[in-house]
Amino acid sequence: MTVNERRPAPEGVTRVEFGISNPKYPFVGASAGENCQLYLEEILPRGEGSYAEFFAVVGADPDRIVDLADEHASAEPTLLNEYDSGGLFEFHVADECPAVFLSELGALPRRVYSDEGEGHISVEIPPAEDACEIVDAFLDAHPGAELERKSDQPYVTPMFSHRKFRNALEDRLTARQEEVLAAAHESGYYDWPREITAEELADRQGISTSTLLKHLRAVERKFIAAFFERPADGPSRTAAAAESS
Repeated sequence: MTVNERRPAPEGVTRVEFGISNPKYPFVGASAGENCQLYLEEILPRGEGSYAEFFAVVGADPDRIVDLADEHASAEPTLLNEYDSGGLFEFHVADECPAVFLSELGALPRRVYSDEGEGHISVEIPPAEDACEIVDAFLDAHPGAELERKSDQPYVTPMFSHRKFRNALEDRLTARQEEVLAAAHESGYYDWPREITAEELADRQGISTSTLLKHLRAVERKFIAAFFERPADGPSRTAAAAESS
């Protein structure tokens, strides 16, 4: 390559931010009902159109969040970790969830949070997807949602910070859970799209599909709890990042 030659510039992504205030969505309604903040930490697929969303709640009694979420047929809440100002929750949701809806369209959720009834969803849309079609489809499917910002950027940002927590996880996982997790990773179970189904992976491991999913869900919960474990009472990394932006 000569001095005058240039490497091809990497394709960028389209960053889109939506505002949503309809309380029918659990993460918005809960923050409005308790005047608190909810921050999405992670989304994991559960199969058959369902997902697990992990939300950090700041400024509310965890029991009240469970009560409010129970009022929504689309959300099944589980309290994973409790601290003085809130807790870490797992919600089982389907594709009517705004963040899941955008994921299914090909967008990558980066920041999802609500503050006292005002929800915000920030996604990145890869160059292979049509950003205008995704925005139009989302706004058509979610009346009341608003497009707050749309811009291009030359890079993809990670949703979460990296952290060395392998030792902590090894203390929490059983040998069988580690074995199943390694097999899932190596087989492409967590790739998008998946390279192997749960049924196929279970068959390779010589166990039932329900047993496989039980192991993986136990691992995922321990993973999330370890990653977002707080050394002292305070907001999560995602919450701190949202508050400082």
